[in-house]
Amino acid sequence: MELPTENQRIKDILNYYCKGNETMFSKEIGISQPRINRLFSLDPRNGKYPLVSFEIIQAIINKFININAEWLLTGKGCMLKKDGLPEIKKVFHQSKTKESSLHNTIPLYDLEATAGVFEVFKTDHTNIPIDHITIPNLPHCDGALYIRGDSMYPLLKSGDIVAYKITQDIYNIIWGEMYLIYISHNGDEYFFCKFLKKSSKEGYVELISHNPHHQTVEFPLESIKSLAMVKASIRFNTLL
Repeated sequence: MELPTENQRIKDILNYYCKGNETMFSKEIGISQPRINRLFSLDPRNGKYPLVSFEIIQAIINKFININAEWLLTGKGCMLKKDGLPEIKKVFHQSKTKESSLHNTIPLYDLEATAGVFEVFKTDHTNIPIDHITIPNLPHCDGALYIRGDSMYPLLKSGDIVAYKITQDIYNIIWGEMYLIYISHNGDEYFFCKFLKKSSKEGYVELISHNPHHQTVEFPLESIKSLAMVKASIRFNTLL
């Protein structure tokens, strides 16, 4: 049975960006490799190819910003946006550094435009980013956010952007590193950007500011609902 056109478009993108490597493609868009593989294989239960889910479509659009969304959804037009085509050709034929930069494109989110911190830290790609950022040689990141407040000043100031990688298990914390932390404790919710230190109190964690005017605070480890390590930061020195 011939591959459905919707599934074939996914395969075209996979071949273009990852040269047919399904494992690489799944890592790029944050969808498991078996789910990608099933798109190109007949389901033995009904003898049909699986439908392409909206989650996969959204993940591709979020990651590969030069993909023409209309083409991906309907097949109309070209695979690549017209204004992005020359740049992509240049990326893949002239500069390995620029090729790496393309794959380091991460979505930028605005907390005020979403349902909250917890929604942004989910990995199901249901949130629509306000923009995308490309940083050369950046390790894998799940997204980026604007910093609010001065608790990490002068290392970070309000308005800076931080790129983060979601930590799936709170017991995998690397002590001493900077994290974005969403906490729910005694009916109150908090969102911090802090250094994390293991507390002398059993089952607690210390949240340490860089700004000496902010005191260290402690919370139970189990009160941490979402956690992401800060991998990089961007600062605007002027808006001129």
